[in-house]
Amino acid sequence: MNASSYRRIAVLDIGKTNAKVVVLDSGTGAEIAVLKRPNITVKTGPYPHYDIEALWCFALDALRSLARDPGFDAISITTHGAAAALLDRNGALAMPVIDYEHEYPEVIRDAYTALRPSFEETFSPRLAMGLNVGAQLHYQKTAFPEEFAKVTTIVTYAQYWAARLTGVAANELTSLGCHTDLWNPKTSSYSSLVDRLGIRDLMAPIRSAFDALGPVLPDIADDIGISVPVYCGIHDSNASLLPHLVHRDAPFAVVSTGTWVISFGVGGDLDHLDPTRDALANVDAYGRAVPSSRFMGGREFEILSAEIGPIDEKAAQAIGPVIGKGIMLLANIASGSGPFPSKASRWIGAEEASREERFAAACLYLALMTEACLGLIGAKGPVIVEGPFALNGTYLKLLAALAGRDVIAVPGSTGTSQGAALLTGIRPVSGAQTHVPPTDIPGLKAYRDRWFSAME
Repeated sequence: MNASSYRRIAVLDIGKTNAKVVVLDSGTGAEIAVLKRPNITVKTGPYPHYDIEALWCFALDALRSLARDPGFDAISITTHGAAAALLDRNGALAMPVIDYEHEYPEVIRDAYTALRPSFEETFSPRLAMGLNVGAQLHYQKTAFPEEFAKVTTIVTYAQYWAARLTGVAANELTSLGCHTDLWNPKTSSYSSLVDRLGIRDLMAPIRSAFDALGPVLPDIADDIGISVPVYCGIHDSNASLLPHLVHRDAPFAVVSTGTWVISFGVGGDLDHLDPTRDALANVDAYGRAVPSSRFMGGREFEILSAEIGPIDEKAAQAIGPVIGKGIMLLANIASGSGPFPSKASRWIGAEEASREERFAAACLYLALMTEACLGLIGAKGPVIVEGPFALNGTYLKLLAALAGRDVIAVPGSTGTSQGAALLTGIRPVSGAQTHVPPTDIPGLKAYRDRWFSAME
């Protein structure tokens, strides 16, 4: 079957918090079936790691069920970044896939900091924990030399799942180019770190995200009841970006929201990025460097929502009182990353705040953090918000007012599945959008100035 005739695409979408398999209709772009499970970290073993076998069983069960109803003609893949799989000579995992939130001993962290290339080479800042894949590989090689000696192939995370489905090992640019320290976006080649770590011969061949690596392996076809092509796959934030690269002329910004809130300044340059504030270059599906910045906004909102408790539509009406009373939430709830990485979160003036006021202040905090991220990358043009935050009307209204630009909300569970489906060659479909123009919110400018003063 030619790509142009695919009717439905199954997308294996593994985020940091949840994994799902989605079937999309190629004619409408609609998600017509979704199966989902939490992505659990296993705390035992040599280090915290993802429960790969549980995810694999979930993926096979989901593909088997969805192959029967509603059916699909191809499989695409998208996963979170900051992960790589180390394979042995049989293609099995030589070591567990490490959770990027694991922190390494100080002596290993210091040794890696001395080893890694400069920001000017990789446009990848030194990040906490294992958020640099290069730091993960250095840790695994240094702390577990006997296990690492069994590694014959290294693949980026989305491509691990493609390899497991097809038997074809590959690496891919969006996954190599998302703050791994392993990629030089200006030369479109591996960075000097690959040779410093002595792993060049272990790196699987680079394939385009748009490549069909092959059909599912025969035993998998027998298991799920269907034989279909599997596409190479893409880093999740770049999957969210892809539909807009196809549809829209630069300049514009995309704010991809999930566990992380990642802002892309399409049409911008890399000349003014500040690596100390989590600004960096990502690499898009076509291999082009895109200025980016991020903070762990989805995780933070999850924590805040649990603390604040259930709210209703009155929360939007609380913006005025919050501004008037000066109720503020300062960064960071999730420490060590974002535009203010060294700051510790605290509330100002919230001692007697209602639940609705705290929620409105939390939305203000998220909008201010997003505005700060957009400023760090010199983003211009309209701002497209993807993912869960596209459903938060209070956040959207505040972001439009703060940025002074149109905000376009693209609802749906995430934009990642839709973007990954485009890898199969189907035509992009414009989905429902909500246009939020900038409005004047009394007192917001002064509130913003006080917030930034408190932060700095």
